[in-house]
Amino acid sequence: MPNTVAEPIQVGALAVRFHVDADESGGSVSVFECDVPANARMPAPHSHDDFDETVFGLDGVTTFTVGGGRTDLNPGEALFIPRRVIHGFSNGGDVDARFLAVISPGLLGSGYFRDVAGVLAGDGPPDVEKIGEVMRRHGLTPAPPA
Repeated sequence: MPNTVAEPIQVGALAVRFHVDADESGGSVSVFECDVPANARMPAPHSHDDFDETVFGLDGVTTFTVGGGRTDLNPGEALFIPRRVIHGFSNGGDVDARFLAVISPGLLGSGYFRDVAGVLAGDGPPDVEKIGEVMRRHGLTPAPPA
């Protein structure tokens, strides 16, 4: 039976919609879309030790930085991000972008994005320490400050 796309989770400027959540696949895979508005970036570059990530460009151009190298992901293109490699993404253009991410094995689910959204919903600037705690709890390692 096909899964329905979940309601978007708003994580700062980004919106994430799960097609297959980790618990729906028994931990085999997670699949989600991410909307990246124009002039937005992922707030916390990171790595993950226990899962790989493959991203597919759907709309616009998302620039991924993987292991120090930059790649513009255009619609129809794919990029593999191996475990233990620091990465992040941004959209420096004036057109919104969207990509599909596949996490394998499916150790990262919607709970991570909900937890980060909860931290970001607080008053004042984002609490970097709390975001780091959430990341580590869900198997992500924040990148050291540049």
